[in-house]
Amino acid sequence: QVQLVESGGGLAQAGDSLRLSCAASGRTFSSYAMGWFRQAPGKEREFVAGIRWSGGRYYADSVKGRFAISRDNAKNTVYLQMNTLKPEDTAVYYCAAAPVTQNTIASVASGANYDYWGQGTQVTVSS
Repeated sequence: QVQLVESGGGLAQAGDSLRLSCAASGRTFSSYAMGWFRQAPGKEREFVAGIRWSGGRYYADSVKGRFAISRDNAKNTVYLQMNTLKPEDTAVYYCAAAPVTQNTIASVASGANYDYWGQGTQVTVSS
């Protein structure tokens, strides 16, 4: 059974940092693109960051320069380092895995390309 389990969420103040982790089990995801998405209350789910199997990284404009995605294939884990957090970063953050993506942000950012999703971890940033 494939599972993606996020951890590392919590409460933070504006300007703080948090690191999210997503541990995958059930299969090896080294050939998959891994992505982070988020959903704030009353809003649609949005793409945050993605990393392809080749290491190519893509970011939403709203987090570019503040967030960094990385992966450790040996541990089957993907990370999201979030720096200089803002109240508007408050959301439930989801990890996801996509078997096939093109080398474009449009492809990596499309939730429809992701087959597996975690349960989410809450990030709350106060001002």
